[in-house]
Amino acid sequence: MNADKHCGEDQKVTLDLLKRRMDEFAKERDWEKHHTPRNLLLAMVGEVGELSEIFQWKGEVKKGLPDWKEEEKVHLGEELSDVLLYLIRLSDMCGIDLDRAALRKIELNAIKYPANLSKDDAAKP
Repeated sequence: MNADKHCGEDQKVTLDLLKRRMDEFAKERDWEKHHTPRNLLLAMVGEVGELSEIFQWKGEVKKGLPDWKEEEKVHLGEELSDVLLYLIRLSDMCGIDLDRAALRKIELNAIKYPANLSKDDAAKP
């Protein structure tokens, strides 16, 4: 897969686009047989570990990461992307429509945590 062919800056990125690109990527490498739900979950957990390492000794960080070097932000973006891509691939291999599942979860959370009862309270009601 030619990175330039697919990385148009004006191309709108959607979960569906990422799902199709991950499927194409796996097929081109004959990796589909390895992309079982269990394997994808374990790979994603490994990537979450790598993501956690970035923050491990930084303490609390400010929104937007103003004190971080550009290369640290790039690395963070790479690790966040790894987690996202494995999550999208896992949902695809499980037959879960992640778009709809995520919207449904937001709606359920709005019912579970009504705004008028949850303001200024980080604890669950």
